[in-house]
Amino acid sequence: MKKQFKLGVIGCGFMAQALLKGVILSDFLHEKKIIVSDVSEYNLEKLGFLGVRTTTDNEFVAQNSEFVLFAVKPQNFEEVIKSLNGSKPEKIISVMAGIKKNAIKNSFGLSAVKVARCMPNLPCSIGSGVVGVDMSDFNNNIDDVEFISNVFNCIGTVLSIDESKMDAVTAISGSGPAYVFMFIESLVDAGVKYGLSRNEAKILAVQTLIGSAEMVERDEQPICELIGQVCSKGGTTIEAVKSLEDNNFRKVIEEAVSACVKRSKELSDK
Repeated sequence: MKKQFKLGVIGCGFMAQALLKGVILSDFLHEKKIIVSDVSEYNLEKLGFLGVRTTTDNEFVAQNSEFVLFAVKPQNFEEVIKSLNGSKPEKIISVMAGIKKNAIKNSFGLSAVKVARCMPNLPCSIGSGVVGVDMSDFNNNIDDVEFISNVFNCIGTVLSIDESKMDAVTAISGSGPAYVFMFIESLVDAGVKYGLSRNEAKILAVQTLIGSAEMVERDEQPICELIGQVCSKGGTTIEAVKSLEDNNFRKVIEEAVSACVKRSKELSDK
């Protein structure tokens, strides 16, 4: 039976709000085709300008939506399942960190539930993020795959990936913005130390990062060759790079990612 809503969203926190803005303001999905539930009336009121239907009744959302997107905190998932009172959506999209597809399916018993597990990152909030998505449950329905992909295309780049790699996705893109912010902050602090104003240092650091990232994206050369292009023999850059290598810069990054992967696995195995 055809559902009243194409997309139902349970949970209206920061990421859900960003997703809804992207979906509606890009004209991908009409607001009348979306319903959102949350325990917080305050969060729901924030969506007033988007024109979506809102409710505090999770069960109603599950019963009347073709796709149900779970955007609640992982620790609140069991409570949300109870609030559904036995309602079992057939198509689920999850942005809950650390909860595997099988854990979601098991919460609904033996019903034939399909789950797409997604890992968006913070830049999705400004439409410039990246989202790792396991959509393998929907592989036999190209329309469903296209719909899920397009939902997230509204807020960033979509990378279709197997769930077995989701811990690495978490460590590289999910947590990655924090590493980048630390790098930028360190460059800014160093610039201030050597005479720049904080605003001058911020402009230089941010624009350098943006331009360098664009070169990596556009250029087919290996990244190591791009590094070599900046490092003239006997020049300034090569001294900085040598200092980074001597201080195990690559190892520091590898160990940070490793710690993140380890914690992601721990959370997923709970």
